[in-house]
Amino acid sequence: AVSAHFLTMLRVRLLARPVVTRVPSLVGRAPARLCSSGIHDDFKPQTKAYANPEKSVHDQIKEDIEREKVVVYMKGVPEAPMCGFSNTVVQVLKAEGVPFKGYNVLADPDLRDGIKTFSAWPTIPQVYVGGEFIGGCDTTMEMYKSGELSQMLKDAGAK
Repeated sequence: AVSAHFLTMLRVRLLARPVVTRVPSLVGRAPARLCSSGIHDDFKPQTKAYANPEKSVHDQIKEDIEREKVVVYMKGVPEAPMCGFSNTVVQVLKAEGVPFKGYNVLADPDLRDGIKTFSAWPTIPQVYVGGEFIGGCDTTMEMYKSGELSQMLKDAGAK
């Protein structure tokens, strides 16, 4: 076993040593380029266009909610929600046992703004069942607790 005295002496010796023994002089040298005017593609924000260039975002949203029985416009994706409210909605829909389509509004600023104007609802997530906007996280939770959501999902043929 290592004695306490040995550990204390080792600590004293390590702390007594200077961290930097020599600082190279920068006098007479060209300054290093610390910043680049360009950003490598790997570090640029990654976004992808949600809407087809031939359609408006509103047209694409309308098409999506008519095609899918349950749609969630959320921050992140169902497998990895990026906010607590989106996560709550995902967990509620999973508890109901229904398949749903999630769209990540963080991937496309046009979608993020477009869904808010489409529904006239200012917050994300937004849940659509059977083509009808039911609300955000709070509304979805209230409907889940009351049993209204389960019935709506059955009526829409999602359950």
